[in-house]
Amino acid sequence: MADGTESPRTSLSPPGGAAPAEDAYLERRTLRRGSAGPLLLTGLGVAYVVSGDFSGWNFGLAEGGFGGLAIAAVLMGLMYTCMVFALAELAAILPTAGGGYGFARRALGTWGGFLTGTAILIEYVLAPAAISIFIGDYVESLGLFGLESSWPVYLACFVIFIGIHLWGVGEALRFSLIVTAIAVAALLIFAFGAFTDFDSASLDDIPVDHSALGASSWLPFGLLGIWSAFPFGMWFFLGVEGVPLAAEETRDPARTLPRAMAWSVGILLVLALLTFLAATGARGANAVQDAGNPLVEALQPDGKATALSRVVNYAGLAGLVASFFSLIYAGSRQLFALSRAGYLPRFLSLTSRRKAPYLGLLVPGALGFALAAATGDGARMLNVAVFGATISYALMSLSHIVLRRREPGLHRPYRTPGGVLTSSVAFVLACSALVATFLVDKDAAFIALGVYAVALAYFAFYSRHRLVAAAPEEEFAALAEAEAELSRD
Repeated sequence: MADGTESPRTSLSPPGGAAPAEDAYLERRTLRRGSAGPLLLTGLGVAYVVSGDFSGWNFGLAEGGFGGLAIAAVLMGLMYTCMVFALAELAAILPTAGGGYGFARRALGTWGGFLTGTAILIEYVLAPAAISIFIGDYVESLGLFGLESSWPVYLACFVIFIGIHLWGVGEALRFSLIVTAIAVAALLIFAFGAFTDFDSASLDDIPVDHSALGASSWLPFGLLGIWSAFPFGMWFFLGVEGVPLAAEETRDPARTLPRAMAWSVGILLVLALLTFLAATGARGANAVQDAGNPLVEALQPDGKATALSRVVNYAGLAGLVASFFSLIYAGSRQLFALSRAGYLPRFLSLTSRRKAPYLGLLVPGALGFALAAATGDGARMLNVAVFGATISYALMSLSHIVLRRREPGLHRPYRTPGGVLTSSVAFVLACSALVATFLVDKDAAFIALGVYAVALAYFAFYSRHRLVAAAPEEEFAALAEAEAELSRD
C-alpha cells in the first residue's frame, strides 16, 4: 500500500495494495469471541473509573475550590458523555480490539492511528503502575498482614491479577464485575451516611485568595482555578473510553457496545454527583482537599474511626483493585492491536491457547511494576497518564468528525445523538483539558511528551514501513481507500 503496509513476511509496494497476511498469522493472534455481554461490559466501563471516586478528585479543591471543581467536573462530565456517544458510533462501525486507535486509523491515516494508540497506551500502562502504589498505601494504612507500601505489594498486585487475566477474559471480566459491584455499593452506602451530616455552609469554606481574578468564596482561587481543576474533574470518568477495546470479545458488538457505554457513563455521572456533594458537604471542602482518603475523612469529623468509615475504607481498596484490574485488561488489548497491525513488534500480539494476549499482559505489567518500584510516585505517573488520555480524546473526537464529513454514506448501526456537534464539543473540551495539564504538573506533561517523541521516532523510521495488511484495522482502511478510488473513477 502507499502507506507502507505489508504482509507478515514480505515487504510489498504494488500500486494497488498489499497481499493479505497468511491465515496462520492471524490464527495465532485471535481473542476469545463472544465472551462479554452488556452486563460485563458495563461493569468494565465502571471498573476503569471507580477508584477515582474514592480519592484523587479532591485535590482539585486545592486548585479551584468547591465552585471551581464543580464547574470543572460538569464540563469534564459533558466531555466524556459527548465522547462516549461519538465512540459508540465508531465502535459499531469498526468493532475491533484497536478501539480508539482503529477509529483514528480509518479517519486520520497511519500517523493518526499511531498517535492515538500511543497516547492510549501511555494512559493504560502508567495508570495501573500508579494504582498499584495506591493499593500499597491502603494495605499499609489498614494494617493488612503487617505489610508496608513497598515493592513486594506492588509485585503481588501484578502477579495475581495478571494471572487471572491469563486464565481467560470471561473469568477476568466476571471477577472485575464482582469487585466493582462491591465498590459501587460502598459508594452508595457512603453517600447515604454522609448526607445525614450535610451542611451547605461547609462547601465554600476554603480561604479566598483575593489576588486571583474573579475570586469569591465559591471560587477561592479565581476563574483560572476552574481550568486548573479540569484534570481532577476527569478523575470521576478517566478510563471509561476503554470499553471499545473489548469489541472483538463481545457478543453482537454493534448493539452491545453502544448500550454498555451509555449505561457506564450514566452510572459514573450519578456516582460523581453523589460522591462530590456528600464528601464536601459532610466535612467541608477545606478538610478533604488534601486528604489521601477523602471519603473516610468525611466520615470521621473527630478523627475517630466508625463502623461506616471502616467499611468505606475497605471498599476503597476494592475500588482500587477494580480499576487496577480493568486497566491492565485495557492496556493489553491496546498493545495487542498495535502489535498485530505491525505498529509495535509483532511478537507482542501472540495469544495463548486460552486466547489471552500473554505478552501484551506480561510486558506492560513488568514495565508498570518497574516504574512503581523505582519511583513510588503514583501522583506523577497518574498526571502523565492524564496527559496521554487528553491527547487520545482530542484525536478520537476528531476521528468522528472526519468520518462523518468524509464518509457520510458509511453504514452506521448506531448514530451519535447530535452528530458532529456532539463530537465537536468533546474535541474542544479535550483540547482545553490537555492545556490544563501544564497548569497542574509541567514535569509530567514534558515526561509524556518525551515518551511520545521516542515512540514517534520508532514509527517514523521503522514500523510504518512494516505494517500488516490483513490486521482488521488495516483491512477496514484498505477497503475505505478502495471504495474511494472506485467512486472517483
